[in-house]
Amino acid sequence: MVGYLTIDNLKIEEGNFGELLAIYRLLPNFKRELAIDRAIATITLEPEEINLALQQFQQRYQLMTQEALQNYCQVYSLTDVQLKEIALREFKIEKFKQQTWGNRLESTFLNRRTSLDRVIYSLIRHKNPELLQELFFRIQDGEQAFAEVASQYSQGVEAQTGGMIGPVLLNKLPAAIAEKLRHSLPQQIHPPFPLEEWFVILRLEKFVPAQFDDQTTQLLLNQLFEELLQEQPSQQKS
Repeated sequence: MVGYLTIDNLKIEEGNFGELLAIYRLLPNFKRELAIDRAIATITLEPEEINLALQQFQQRYQLMTQEALQNYCQVYSLTDVQLKEIALREFKIEKFKQQTWGNRLESTFLNRRTSLDRVIYSLIRHKNPELLQELFFRIQDGEQAFAEVASQYSQGVEAQTGGMIGPVLLNKLPAAIAEKLRHSLPQQIHPPFPLEEWFVILRLEKFVPAQFDDQTTQLLLNQLFEELLQEQPSQQKS
């Protein structure tokens, strides 16, 4: 007998569900969520943690009124029970991270410190190298401010912020930009150089060395969790 799943009044053969996930390009994310469920399978919550999980979920997604909760459930086609399960699952994930790596985060931080440095920088990009060279001289000679030139000429989204970007992790930037910023002094401006299809003027605004604070702690926990999820498929194949 053929089994069916019913979603929004549509019947889907159970045997076709995996194929549909693949066609919709949802299969990698579905496998990831299954891997998360395997990781947190042994995590249990105390009654006070359940209440805290629900409170944090409502705060995180700004669901502080009954109307907001109902709208959220309607948008995602969730029942109240399913909404609670999502909130508890998110809390379990964070509890798993703390239980697994919380007591060795400081040593992890020391080992990865240089990869956690952040920068605030300004950038102007354009596809016309001659124009960019002229703009560089204007900035260097004090004829125009960097932010003014960026707002007027830069062809990326940074034009909306006067060219300023960040703070961002230094190691997440393109290698050519990261290398220049790592060896720059604040307010040091770099003349136009090629970057993919662009030419770029670059200036370091501020170097933000990594600190072992709450933000970095969460970042490390997230990194370690992602690394665990990446390891699981290879372990299952072996």
